[in-house]
This record gives sequence, structure tokens and C-alpha cells, in this order.
Amino acid sequence: MLKEGRSQLGPDPSQDAQTVSQVGEFGLIDRVTAGREFPPGTVLGPGDDAAVVAAPDGRVVATTDVLVEQVHFRFDWSTPHQVGRKAVAVNLSDIAAMGAVPTGLLVGLGCSPDLPCHVVDELVEGMWEEAQQVGIGIVGGDMVSATSLTISITALGDLQGREPVTRSGARPGDVVAVVGRLGWSAAGLAVLGRGFRSPVAVVGAHRVPEPPYAAGPQAAAAGATAMVDTSDGLLADLGHIAAASQVAIDIRTEQVEVPQRLNEVASALGADARHWVLTGGEDQALAATFPPDRPLPEGWRAVGVVAEGSGVTVDGAVYEGPSGWEHWR
Repeated sequence: MLKEGRSQLGPDPSQDAQTVSQVGEFGLIDRVTAGREFPPGTVLGPGDDAAVVAAPDGRVVATTDVLVEQVHFRFDWSTPHQVGRKAVAVNLSDIAAMGAVPTGLLVGLGCSPDLPCHVVDELVEGMWEEAQQVGIGIVGGDMVSATSLTISITALGDLQGREPVTRSGARPGDVVAVVGRLGWSAAGLAVLGRGFRSPVAVVGAHRVPEPPYAAGPQAAAAGATAMVDTSDGLLADLGHIAAASQVAIDIRTEQVEVPQRLNEVASALGADARHWVLTGGEDQALAATFPPDRPLPEGWRAVGVVAEGSGVTVDGAVYEGPSGWEHWR
């Protein structure tokens, strides 16, 4: 089931041999922006000191994520195109978690002078592909010299007249629910970390997440009281809701689905698939709390309850071990 093999995902020396230093800053900007079509919400795209993006609601939702090579991605595990898609996905899921719809992206790129231009081309192509899934584009950004390849993306969003769904609105008695995949990216990371490149389903989930973008606004319209994206792991991110809302959250394991595919991979690796589901990050699923007297929106599944108190428990007990990802720890 698990296949070992050297990755063929790194830069192909047969491709465009020009480096970013040979093309120059402005030549590289022209290279990655030429010929792009922008959606109607982009009033003014790249080319001026700043972009202009329509904000029909009158409020702008904004979020930023930074990805650093060898910390968040590796080119022996993922292609530049896949890294570009992932970099955009982790930002757009934050917009969805506020109950908003995306309107535009700003991209900052830091790289060494000897980076082949085709790597930047593929990164940007992946970014555009993911952005177009929600009907937006890259409206501006910056490029600088850096010792490590670093990608910083700011995503903008619109609330369409709704109030933002924050982390602080959960109330005792609410139902905790999730939508999207859980544990798949963690399983893929474990597979790659052991030197394997399959099963493709879990490895692909780590390389490119599939956030349920439409489910965020859908949850907001359905009366979600609090919401978060699970970039750091279900338990860790529910901990943010519990802290901000000053409530306790209990996850019921009988309600938490562990896909058979993850059980198979865990068995092959001597790992615990349920641990991946509860604590694995980077699937960019959404978790939210809903009033108990309302039906859950389509696709959402109940996994626990909100109560008086503090912290997050699993079946009434403190979870043993790390609850998710945290930088510097």
C-alpha cells in the first residue's frame, strides 16, 4: 500500500534556466501578471502603488499567512504549483471561517537571486488556480530578495451584510459541528516523513488542502454562533473558541468519523488514525457552534457540545498529548 521512491517534484533543470536575478524585479512582476483577467470586484489591479478592490458590504475582512520553505513546505515533497495552491487555500479558509466570501489576494514573495524563474511561474500559476475556484484574483503584492523562499499572502473578503462569525460567540448548550476533511493532511505528512509517496489520496491531501469555502457563509446564514478553521488541529482550534467564548467544549468520539482509508494508513505506519483526526492540522476544515434548536447546514456533522466551564475535553476527559500544531513548541 505504501510505496517508497525518490520524489520527482523538484525544479526541472530542463525548464527555463533564467533566474530571478537575470530577469530582475520588474521583469519578474511583468512575467507573472501579464495576460491575467480580473473579476469585476477588482476595480484596479497590479501596476499602481496599491490595488482597489470593491467592498460592497462597507467592511473588509482581512487575513494574512506566511509560509516558509522547509517549515511549511518542501519542494522534494510538493511541486511549486501545489505549494502555490496551498498558500492561497490556507488564507481563503480563514475568510470562510469568518462567514465571508473572498474578494482579492495580495501576495508577497521573498526568494534568493538564483531561484529559477520557472519556480515562480509555477507558484503563481497554482495561486491563480486556487483563487479562481472562488472567483477572485491576485490584485497586487511585492517581491524581495530573501535567504529562504517565503510566501506571504493577504486575503480580503466581504461579509455581504452579515455580521462576522467570531470565536467568542459560543454558548452553553450549542452543538459543535465540523465540515471538510480531518486528519488527511496529517496522514499524508506521516507518509511523506517515512519516505513514501503513496497512498496518493492522503499525500495529495497534505500537498493541496480542499477547504469547504462555501460552508463558511452557509454556516453564518444558518446562525452559527462561533467558527474557526482547523489549520492547527481540531482540538487546538476548538480551544480558541472555548477560550474566547469562556465556555467548555467536549468532543464525543462516537460522533467523530475516522475514514477507513486513514485507519489503513495508520495500521501500516503503526500510528493512530483518531489522533490524526483530532489533532492533525492543515486540512483547513471548518469547526463551528450552532444553537441546539436549529438543523445543521448541509454537509456539517455534529461532533460535540458546548457547556459551562473552560477548556476542551474528549469524552469528558483531558486529551493526553499535544492537541495540535503550535510554532516554537
